Amino acid sequence: MLSVLSPVTGTAVGLEEVPDPVFAQGMVGPGTAIRPEPGLQTAVSPVDGRVVKLHPHAFVVVGAADGNGNGGKGVLVHLGIDTVRLDGKGFTALVAEGDDVVAGQDLIRWNPTDVLEGGLSPIVPVIALDAVGDVVSRPVTGEVNRGALLFQWA
Repeated sequence: MLSVLSPVTGTAVGLEEVPDPVFAQGMVGPGTAIRPEPGLQTAVSPVDGRVVKLHPHAFVVVGAADGNGNGGKGVLVHLGIDTVRLDGKGFTALVAEGDDVVAGQDLIRWNPTDVLEGGLSPIVPVIALDAVGDVVSRPVTGEVNRGALLFQWA
């Protein structure tokens, strides 16, 4: 089992609450989402691994394989919906693509309130990429702090 941590503080909800059908219907992969608390936040890495994709509003961290079926798994964190439209405004990367990171390490500073005031949803999907079947277990619901366990990936 791979433990996936919450990248932000807020309220964990199901993917069906994400106002984007690609995420809501699990087309990108299974996972969950977080309605972030308002105000300045720093999104953290959900797993130990390497940042393989880094955009101002989203990132993918792939864990290193450990021989026990853990690692080699990519987790996508998308900070808000349609936030690509902001062209990076309001997002500050604290790491670079290719960096090795540890779970709970600060990756991107952003403000969900600014996203909401810009007419976009600040909800944060956290997705188990390339996962097939029912591999996400025990997703947290309700209040969650950044760096706390969000779900297990079998």
